[in-house]
Amino acid sequence: MRFPLEHQEIPTNGIRLHVVQTGPVTGPLVLLLHGFPEFWYGWRYQLPSLAAIGYRVWAPDQRGYNLSDKPSGITAYRLEVLAADVLGLLDATGQEKASIVGHDWGGVVGWWLASHAPHRLERMVVINAPHGAVMRQHLRRHPAQWLKSAYIGFFQLPWIPELVSRMGHWRLLVRALQQSSRPGTFTAADLEHYRQAWAHPQGYHAMLNWYRAAVRKPPSFPVHRPITVPTLLIWGALDVFLSREMAQSSIALCQGGQLAMLEEGTHWVHHEEAARVNALIDTFLRGGQAS
Repeated sequence: MRFPLEHQEIPTNGIRLHVVQTGPVTGPLVLLLHGFPEFWYGWRYQLPSLAAIGYRVWAPDQRGYNLSDKPSGITAYRLEVLAADVLGLLDATGQEKASIVGHDWGGVVGWWLASHAPHRLERMVVINAPHGAVMRQHLRRHPAQWLKSAYIGFFQLPWIPELVSRMGHWRLLVRALQQSSRPGTFTAADLEHYRQAWAHPQGYHAMLNWYRAAVRKPPSFPVHRPITVPTLLIWGALDVFLSREMAQSSIALCQGGQLAMLEEGTHWVHHEEAARVNALIDTFLRGGQAS
């Protein structure tokens, strides 16, 4: 059965988030959390797949993105605030717990929730996002990761990244997506959807504030407390932004965590190998061995 995509505005944590919902209303709840520079549309392959097998799926535009509110100020994008948005969405569903699937920054939010609010998570799937403590340690010890993350330093500059990124109809940002993914991963139609989302007033500025807030006040990820939420980490091994070595170190912090390394996938593996990623998510959410 094919379920429609329902667009809703949900109040949470003092703001309103645009949320795409699909699947049977009584199905187990799954929240899909996108990363940079995407929005709900980044889950276009996962939304119908999860709905078809019985899940109620919510895919928000996270704070600052696309049609969601874009509060001013860098402190409005600290990780604990972003996580509180997700908990507010969970409260809005009337359910105590949900499973979370997060990619990139959405995965970072997932790691934070699993560390600080594990009682609200049923299961967690993270796609190409290391545990925060692993990322911090890796940056200290591995200069190669500093080079991969150099764009984060550029994003700290005031307004210059916004101006440069908008040039040539978002040429640099489009090129970054195309060069970091398999050829054809993002079609011309896909990229036009992204351009429209980035062009919302104050939108790209708010998106970059996620990075600025993380650098100015690094979030706390305790390493002495293991992740007890059942966790599957899916990793595209050809990620040009994040070293694959961080995948094993991250899953080592989980009690009984599972790692699925997709050797031909990039940072955008949930686009490139959607059928395989969807099957891994389905197996894991059902309690099976997905790796």
